[in-house]
Amino acid sequence: MDSSLRKSTSKAIHELAEGEEIPGNTTLTELSGLSPSEMKLFREVWDTLETERRIQTISRLSELAEENIELNFDTIFRYCLSDPEENIRSMAIEGLWENEDTSLIDPFIKLLEEDESDKVQSTAAIALGKYAILAELGKLREQNTEKIREALLGAIDDRNKSADVIRRVLESAAPLSMPDVRDAINNAYHSNNPDLVISALYSMGKSCDSSWLPVLLEQMDNDDPEIRYEAVGACGELEDEKAVPSLIRLANGDDDIDVRMAAIQSLGKIGSLSARECLKLCLESQNDAVKEAAEEALQNIDASDDPLSFRM
Repeated sequence: MDSSLRKSTSKAIHELAEGEEIPGNTTLTELSGLSPSEMKLFREVWDTLETERRIQTISRLSELAEENIELNFDTIFRYCLSDPEENIRSMAIEGLWENEDTSLIDPFIKLLEEDESDKVQSTAAIALGKYAILAELGKLREQNTEKIREALLGAIDDRNKSADVIRRVLESAAPLSMPDVRDAINNAYHSNNPDLVISALYSMGKSCDSSWLPVLLEQMDNDDPEIRYEAVGACGELEDEKAVPSLIRLANGDDDIDVRMAAIQSLGKIGSLSARECLKLCLESQNDAVKEAAEEALQNIDASDDPLSFRM
């Protein structure tokens, strides 16, 4: 047997095809950090599995990776980017969320541009969002930065893309400080598509551009609670103290509990004196969810005031 093929791992791989149920967690953890030889065996077995079994397995691997950061199934997730089943390709992208390796940029762009599934395109767009942030922070090489910009802006202008894909692309492109991105946000905001308007408000917050604040403040009075919710969240992302009076009003008396909770969270991100006072009053609320959100928001303010502090 190949010395790089661990006996326990080989057994776990073969068990993927055995029995009516997928293997248990202990067995699946053996698939972490596969060597090239082990990955070769995995591919041979994986390609024989029924679609539903592959879906169940990749789903469980994703859950295990979230529960234990020491587990690494990235080689499996990379392989599954080309799986025939759209749900598996989508879950594979999600499984690679924490991975910032730039070698994933090209595969994600290809999935965004060429995959036949809107679901996969949308998930790929979301995954490219973390690279857009890295690009804006100057942490990518210029070549990769240009790839990200071209792919996201190209997708926004692609009339063959569904509205849902365009939404995710717009949200991912939002951190890029480019005139074309600002124009795209503005166009989405003034569109007749309610979902695009919501994504535009979300993107205004992610843009870190306080020039959007007047729009967001206006939309805090919108009759639609979903619009108010997104406007409130975006104000929290901008962390502009000019939004505090409106946020206090919604935190204290909005009819929609989700809007109230979002306002409390945004006050915690901004952290002014008046925001702190409002949050302290929220601690006296009869609503347990409001009290809990206010407590967490105050902790966020304390952590921001003293970034070296920590709680056991």
